[in-house]
Amino acid sequence: MILLKNARIVDGSAPAPSDPVSILIEGGTIREVGANVASLSGGDVLDLGGRTLMPGLIDAHVHVVACNANLGINASLPDALVAHRSAKIMHAMLMRGFTTVRDVGGATHPLRMARDEGLFDAPRLNISGKALSQTGGHTDFRGRFEDRPQPHWRLGAMGRICDGVPELRRAAREEIKNGADFIKIMANGGVASPTDPIHFLGFSREEITAVVEEARNAGTYVAAHLYTDEAIARAVECGVHSLEHCNLITPATARAAAAAGCFAVPTLVTYEALANEGASMGFPPDSVAKIETVRGAGMKSLEIIKEAGLPMAFGTDLLAEMHRHQSEEFVIRGRVLPAQEVIASATFGAAKLLRMEGRIGCIAPGAHADLVVVDGNPLADLALLTRQGAHMPAIMLGGRFVKNTL
Repeated sequence: MILLKNARIVDGSAPAPSDPVSILIEGGTIREVGANVASLSGGDVLDLGGRTLMPGLIDAHVHVVACNANLGINASLPDALVAHRSAKIMHAMLMRGFTTVRDVGGATHPLRMARDEGLFDAPRLNISGKALSQTGGHTDFRGRFEDRPQPHWRLGAMGRICDGVPELRRAAREEIKNGADFIKIMANGGVASPTDPIHFLGFSREEITAVVEEARNAGTYVAAHLYTDEAIARAVECGVHSLEHCNLITPATARAAAAAGCFAVPTLVTYEALANEGASMGFPPDSVAKIETVRGAGMKSLEIIKEAGLPMAFGTDLLAEMHRHQSEEFVIRGRVLPAQEVIASATFGAAKLLRMEGRIGCIAPGAHADLVVVDGNPLADLALLTRQGAHMPAIMLGGRFVKNTL
């Protein structure tokens, strides 16, 4: 057992840190939280001295196998190389305080098994398996003169190509059979892919509706890559639950999405990183040219989503060496949103999207003991969550310290 004393909890549920409390941890689980939790006989006691204690952070839009900014090249890399590079990417995420990440295209169940077996320290993985794209869609990285099949079975592939309702149903069923927690579709054009301008609509209504039905049959949901208002509105009408990016959303569509019980997952930091560093890291020129189409509207989308009452989860969508900018999403959102809401999007808000409420994103009895100690008050300064965990003297994952400099 471990007793953490004199901790001030910041979890996004209140505008100020809590009064000092103690947290009793047994095994990998939080057993008690309160001001009068008894000391232990034979257990370890750590006095946090009034430091901030946060639940482990959650990033709801990552690609942990994206070790190369050119995703077409990434898909051709040997699995062993991708696995080792991915482990390094995930360990760095953990050292930034992210104890759970939702991978929305690429990560596989065997990669998660390796993590769960303790072969490397990494956040908990919630995965979609391979994202589903139409021919010429957002995970079709073939150039205009290529017609060879894409090897979606490779670990480095972000997604798989499927056309027509029967192919989509089979692909969704296969991803669920292979261990996916939810299904991801590419329902709009994208920045990283070569032949689909942002305004392209991905899949027909019949195809999207079929995938939604397959997900619901399996007790889960569909997340969709979306930028334009037309694409977002169509996805909501077809039953898509998780709306990724949403840069060009309008107030009417945001209200309709809120009424339908959807979630939005903006990913603003990736556009800053791609604009500044993408070209030097091998991001294709045609893709670099698309960035400004969505970059400028990102901040306004946060205001629209907030005003509509559409719940938001924290997401980043970074690639390769740009993953190091992950925590800067907090500061970017903080320019528009209250710090409390930004933190909530990476704690209990994201936990709800992942359907793991009460187990992650909170400090409460029965939750996983995924905890982050912070020097200072992030509600007053979100930058304390940046700098690669420099202000985080201790990080706990499942009741075990993966970092402790106290």
